[in-house]
Amino acid sequence: MGTAVGSKTKTFMRMIKIEHTIFALPFAFFAMLLGSLVVNGQFPTLWQWFWVTIAMIGARSAAMSLNRVIDAKIDKHNPRTATREIPAGLLSKADVWIFIVASFALLFLAAFNLNLLSVYLLPIAVFFLVFYSYTKRFTWLCHVVLGITIGIAPLGGWVAVTGELSLTPFLLFGAVLFWLAGFDTVYATQDADYDAANGLYSIPSRFGVAKALVIARGFHVVSFLFFVLLFFNSPLSWFYLIGVLVAGIIMIYQHSIVTKDDLSRVQLAFFPMNGTLSVLLFAFAFVDMMLLRFG
Repeated sequence: MGTAVGSKTKTFMRMIKIEHTIFALPFAFFAMLLGSLVVNGQFPTLWQWFWVTIAMIGARSAAMSLNRVIDAKIDKHNPRTATREIPAGLLSKADVWIFIVASFALLFLAAFNLNLLSVYLLPIAVFFLVFYSYTKRFTWLCHVVLGITIGIAPLGGWVAVTGELSLTPFLLFGAVLFWLAGFDTVYATQDADYDAANGLYSIPSRFGVAKALVIARGFHVVSFLFFVLLFFNSPLSWFYLIGVLVAGIIMIYQHSIVTKDDLSRVQLAFFPMNGTLSVLLFAFAFVDMMLLRFG
């Protein structure tokens, strides 16, 4: 019995790619810490750290699970995704729907333990968590919608500890939005032919791989500029700015290893490098905020 439960748990973790939580979670923590220091003049409490983490786990688990259920038929016919858990028969849709309900329950519980604005903004977050998975059926701007969805993470982190919104977290939101849209566009080049042949929308299927890579670079330039603007609109100082420069170098490297004629390193550009970028940038910002608080 225990072995079966453990095996199913591992299958769920594979389905939601729990390791990719590292993309958004550091930015939620970044905004939470910055907001608490700027607005409250103190560090977040342990309970705030706990509930923001729970909210992020719930939101991301719900979003990934919804994507897998909604796209199950598409995934089944795409050779690259046919081995995913639902089309491969490792999980039933009923199992996943139960998991989705539990994940949203975690998100709601976390919001109610933070503040009223977190609760009031829940419908917007839930809308984008659900809406994104349908966008590839009617718009090639699906990557931007995904960016908006993930960009809500730093907004949520800021609201969680301050109970308010201002320009500063929206700059981080913009940076994450275009960073995510850029690397998701690169990731989608793998399915450009399949999407075009099956009436699915993406930047690569609409404009071709070569132009999609150019557009992705443009998204990342905009993302970099938002990170720089945050420097000018917050108490963050030179140490954070070094982190931004490191992030820019990582983005340049990502684009240097993926070309229209060689997509073999898309997985390297997409997963390890983006996780590295988010963690490193948070680390630089964290040290900067420690210097701000104690320097």
